Amino acid sequence: MKKTTFLFTCLLSTILFAQNKQEQVLEQLDQNTQAYGEIAHKIWSFAEMGYQEEQSVALLQKTLKEENFTIEAGVAGMPTAFIASYGSGKPVIAVLGEYDALPGLSQKAVAHKESNGGVAGHACGHHLFGTASAAAAISIKHYLENTGTSGTIRFYGCPAEEGGSGKVYLTRAGLFDDVDAVINWHPGNSNGADPGAALANKSAKFRFHGIAAHAAGAPEKGRSALDGVEAMNYMVNMMREHVPEDTRIHYVITDGGKAPNVVPDFAEVYYYARHTTRDVVIDVFDRMVKAAEGAALGTGTTMDYEMIGGTHELLPNLTLQKLMYDNLKKVGGYTYTPEEREFAEEIATSLNTDLDVKNVEGISEYNPIPEAGGSTDVGDVSFTVPTVGLYTATWVPGTPAHSWQAVAAGGTSIGTKGMMVAAKTMAKTGMDLFDQPEILKAAWTEFEEKRGEDFKYIPLLGDREPALDYRN
Repeated sequence: MKKTTFLFTCLLSTILFAQNKQEQVLEQLDQNTQAYGEIAHKIWSFAEMGYQEEQSVALLQKTLKEENFTIEAGVAGMPTAFIASYGSGKPVIAVLGEYDALPGLSQKAVAHKESNGGVAGHACGHHLFGTASAAAAISIKHYLENTGTSGTIRFYGCPAEEGGSGKVYLTRAGLFDDVDAVINWHPGNSNGADPGAALANKSAKFRFHGIAAHAAGAPEKGRSALDGVEAMNYMVNMMREHVPEDTRIHYVITDGGKAPNVVPDFAEVYYYARHTTRDVVIDVFDRMVKAAEGAALGTGTTMDYEMIGGTHELLPNLTLQKLMYDNLKKVGGYTYTPEEREFAEEIATSLNTDLDVKNVEGISEYNPIPEAGGSTDVGDVSFTVPTVGLYTATWVPGTPAHSWQAVAAGGTSIGTKGMMVAAKTMAKTGMDLFDQPEILKAAWTEFEEKRGEDFKYIPLLGDREPALDYRN
């Protein structure tokens, strides 16, 4: 046998061995669908908000610890953040997991609006996010064991994505500095793996302090903190005409006083500023601060503000994205049972839309330039290490995030099926990265070119400590 023929035969044998082991791992994932579904539904029922996810974290840590992952808890100053690691040496592949719920979106797993009596709900599907990512990390760990492949697989438990910027603190603490690639996903209403797109974001709570007085008997002695909030809101709303048109500014008054006949001595408004680039966000936010200062001056009150969150836009990596998309195509979508179809039809009716399951049973066409809608603290991670993601149909087509319909579907088998599509795709992508170092090398070349030689990571939330009480 010629030397070249021998080498080719050895290479082919190695490839076939790896493919066989990958298939075994994915089959094992299928076999554990019920177990992972139960974990996700427990976290769904906990519905714990940002930095309060104690039960959810305990369950995920227990699941990973039983698979011989080493747990490092309470990292980066966040009690509900943790890193679970298996293996040693390079490459280091990380999988991100989330588990926080949203306030005010309590909902039963039914196709009509009905609260379950709680204070929060998983309207962004993070119960599925954390569980699928843990399942993928465990599957990759099995692959390393079964093949004798060297390297490290890590699961990053990331709290408070919804406005708390948990991953920013992880990034700022240098916890991704030795990672070679990051894998993540997000629940959605279809299956796809386009390049990531997200808005940079800065958020803060502006607090005005005035002087209380009887609103009818001695109004001249009072200075209304609520007047300060309203004056700020008025000026910021006028500012909308004079910012780039794709800027997003939104707010809620979280405290406007307690009684109409008492001049409020305290009031608070919670603001977000967003744009596709962080430089614009920084400028808009600085102008919002000036508006707050002017409002305080004009109303005879004082003002201070607390930075709550700040995230970069996403930096896509097309090298990794192509791999993820190809793997999602191989995994494929799923079909509804008759019961799931009935549920989905009712949800679609509540959304005033027709049910179209094309991208549930199949995969959305690859979109190289998706539009950014929301924000994610994955953005900061993506400027530190090559990062790739996907989304899967855990909700009924047409469902928007942060809706009762998303909570409802996430508590059913529809959510579980979509979650397992994500788990298998992430697991296969992770296994490929361990097997094909040339992909990692190409991803880093692209990453460094896009990020630029002069890039210096500066967190948008500055040096503040984690806002552990922002949901209180």
